[in-house]
Amino acid sequence: MSDTKAPDKAGIRDTSAIPLSKPPGLSPGALIVGILMLLLLAGVVALIALSFADAIPEISWPSWLVTTTTTVQKFGLMFFVIGLFVAVMGAILFMVDSRKRVPNWTVVLAFLGPMMAMLVLGLVWPAISTIIQSFFGRSPWYDQERAEFVGVDNFTTLFTQPEFQIVLRNTLIWVLIVPLVAMVIGLVYAVVVDRTRGEALSKGLVFLPMAISMVASSIIWKFVYEFRDISRPQIGLANQVLVWIGQEPYQFLITTPWNTFFLIVVMIWIQTGFAMTVISAAIKAIPDDIVEAARLDGVTGIGMFRYVTIPSIRPALLVVWVTITMTTLKVFDIVRTMTGGNFSTSVVANEFYTQSFRQFNFGLGAALAVVLFVIVIPVVVYQVRQLRISEEIR
Repeated sequence: MSDTKAPDKAGIRDTSAIPLSKPPGLSPGALIVGILMLLLLAGVVALIALSFADAIPEISWPSWLVTTTTTVQKFGLMFFVIGLFVAVMGAILFMVDSRKRVPNWTVVLAFLGPMMAMLVLGLVWPAISTIIQSFFGRSPWYDQERAEFVGVDNFTTLFTQPEFQIVLRNTLIWVLIVPLVAMVIGLVYAVVVDRTRGEALSKGLVFLPMAISMVASSIIWKFVYEFRDISRPQIGLANQVLVWIGQEPYQFLITTPWNTFFLIVVMIWIQTGFAMTVISAAIKAIPDDIVEAARLDGVTGIGMFRYVTIPSIRPALLVVWVTITMTTLKVFDIVRTMTGGNFSTSVVANEFYTQSFRQFNFGLGAALAVVLFVIVIPVVVYQVRQLRISEEIR
């Protein structure tokens, strides 16, 4: 008993007498950041509300900010915007980091405030205004004198007029063919060249079209499909091949309905490299023990591909299919560059541009955008559900 030490003598401090430290007070910098972010969000909401009431005041911007004619002025405006962005973000970060301890709400507002404001102003508000605009014959914001509420007449036009039915039909053909063919070719190619000599070079050549913009790819293929009279030398590869085998030159981009399929070939050529890359990475990620166990059970060849490879890479196939589907729904560059939407080749995205910015029929253009948005939603929902199921299985 004599060897037992009291708590204070055994190295244990009595903390009952130590005063508790008070939480850090609100710093001026943190308060300023919070107020600025709240004002920014309030300003965005107020701007949207005023636009509904047509009460946005006219703002006289400096001429150098809205009118740039020379290259020097354009570069100057670019560097000014970049510098302004860096200065604002630097000031926000400096005030947030001015003290080691700042309230959590200040940090949240500092980092999410500008992003939320830009999201509302650049995504949410345009979506709402487009939906509203689709119910008007003319834009209620750009042509108020002739703006007339037409209800669902724009949508009725889309689904009843023959020229717009062709647009919807072409879009459906693109969505059905491009993802399926690109994914199948990418899958077969990834399986065939996996762990073979020259694998990197073979995959690099297939992926190369992904490094080229769609406009550049369209120009390349436009030369491939170039048509000249049989009496003149052919400069298009496709027609030159036809001449070599004794056939007459063919107008690939004009002859309907096959011209749509020749445009689809360009998209498949571009997207196959993406599909091959993702699927190849998924194949290499299959655990070796699963493969060895299948081989011990006597599974080889087609059976290995069907019962081991496909189930293991199913999430990757889903990602590839959804990504290419959404890219195909928004296809614009290929159609605009190669045919301009003529000869019954137009799709929804191209027709939206034509109606809105060529014919200035903003109501019909907005209706096309809404249709495209509605088509995309089920694809996204399906992807999210399937990914959640895959995570639960894992």
